[in-house]
Amino acid sequence: MFLTDEQWALIEPHLRIEPKSGLGRPRADTRRVFEAVLFMLHTGVQWRFLPRSFPPKSTVHDYLQGWCQQDSFRRLLSVLIRDLLDRGQISIDQGFVDATFAPAKGGGAGVGLTRKGKGTKIQIVVDNQGLPLGVSVASADTGEPQMVQQTLDLFAEDTQPERLIGDKGYDSDPLDAVLADLGIEMIAPHRSNRRPDRQTQDGRPLRRYRHRWIVERTIAWLGYHRRLLVRWEKKLSIFVGFTLLGCLMITLKKIGA
Repeated sequence: MFLTDEQWALIEPHLRIEPKSGLGRPRADTRRVFEAVLFMLHTGVQWRFLPRSFPPKSTVHDYLQGWCQQDSFRRLLSVLIRDLLDRGQISIDQGFVDATFAPAKGGGAGVGLTRKGKGTKIQIVVDNQGLPLGVSVASADTGEPQMVQQTLDLFAEDTQPERLIGDKGYDSDPLDAVLADLGIEMIAPHRSNRRPDRQTQDGRPLRRYRHRWIVERTIAWLGYHRRLLVRWEKKLSIFVGFTLLGCLMITLKKIGA
């Protein structure tokens, strides 16, 4: 949960947004505040149990809220992905897409009712190594195909994959048409109720589907961050921020930064 000096040097320039503080209040150590947020992300503990070795919980929460409002974590992830592309360390010839469900214990925006109960859906697109290229969060009753466009819209510039590979939940003619307009090929097995005369996939592209475990593994990596297993935050922006931070830490860890 703690950062190396190299990681902090990469992150710090994008976290220079400070919340308003009271008159005479000493300035917080931004690195310690950020590491406190990582502690919350990793452990999932209640805010009142934040160890006293970190800055006060009110200070940490204020900083986190400010970073989320300014979309700092998404911009940081985009910068990192762009840099990896420029260095040839990741490929965007194909991406894998899947979604996971986080039960919600309170109300708030982005909470929907499903057969699993009320919750929030996280959709993620990863590259061939499982590094997150983009992520979006929506109400749990939102269909996966409807979330794809939202996820792609949040990508870093010129980082959309040439092909998108998903499970049967992404077998949708309207989605295929939308992605085709963007120059993206959707590869997904047919739903069982699709008529034979309306089948759009053949065996050759579907061979790529055998590697869809890559995105499932990344979702498991996200689950190591206990704050993402259950949504406790009523503010959607805070839960989105934690989700983006989880993706960011996966990427930093896997590239060895």
